[in-house]
Amino acid sequence: MTSFFQSQGEAQIHFGSSDFTIMKTGSYVICATTGEQIPLDRLRYWNEERQEAYIDAAASLAAWQKANA
Repeated sequence: MTSFFQSQGEAQIHFGSSDFTIMKTGSYVICATTGEQIPLDRLRYWNEERQEAYIDAAASLAAWQKANA
């Protein structure tokens, strides 16, 4: 069964230091590290400078390590 939110597609987000702004409506964003879909209601990790979303803390750490290698 496909929910209404799944049919909306990928959102475009501007990430701030403590929150984000939805620039284009959608139901998910893509994790910059894993490529997985992150439902907007579960989005907790991102990088403001790189404007990237991460599915979890481990993905965020992996991106940080890669950027700071």
